[in-house]
Formats: sequence, C-alpha cells, structure tokens
Amino acid sequence: MATRMQTVVLEARDPYALARFYAELLGVRITRADGSWIDIGDEGATLLSFQHAPGHEPPTWPDDAASMQMHLDLEVDDIDESEAVALSLGATRLPWSSEQEVDEGLRPASDSGFRVYTDPAGHPFCLCWA
Repeated sequence: MATRMQTVVLEARDPYALARFYAELLGVRITRADGSWIDIGDEGATLLSFQHAPGHEPPTWPDDAASMQMHLDLEVDDIDESEAVALSLGATRLPWSSEQEVDEGLRPASDSGFRVYTDPAGHPFCLCWA
C-alpha cells in the first residue's frame, strides 16, 4: 500500500486572502477555488489548501502556555530577499531564529538556518536557507 501526502490544509477566517499570500510567496498559482476551499500549487505536487473557518483563532506561540501546533518550513535561496517579500505580503517576523539558537548554544553554527514568521492569519512558518 502506497501512502502519499496530497495536501496540507490551513484554516482561516479569510481563506482567499491567505491563499493569495502563499501563492505570491511561493510563486505558484491558485488552482482551485470552490466555495470555502482553495488550493494552490503546481500540478503533481503536494498542494497547500485553505479552508474557511469562521471561528479560527491563531496560535499564541511562542507563548509558553501554548504550542504552535504545526508550521511550514519553506526552503529559500536568499533569506533576506524572501523575508522582504514575506513581510511586504503581510507576514510578521517572530523573535526566534537559528541565529538565536546558535547564540544560546542550542544549535551548532554549521547547521542550516531559519527565521520564524506568522502568516496574515497567524499560522507560523519558517524561511529556511537552502
């Protein structure tokens, strides 16, 4: 039996706005918009989908009283350029990164790096150096 990842689904109060954010950030197109469900991505690839959730409450992570529940790791060639794009589209940078972990001795400096953000609906994601 073969099992493959078909899609990752994020809930949002405004799924169209969140789909546009990720489509622009990832350089892909919206491939399906069906009522309260939107897919983005290239044919044959794992899709990123968005579902309307009128009561969606974003995680409060990095608050110690809550977890992030899930996050996306997005590989980039130029983290500064990708950060500028993400911020211009409405992302928020969080005070957590691989630089902080190296400074605190939690990660070797030789490990690949990342920076942490939230999308406009509050879901955490990382931009990771390729």
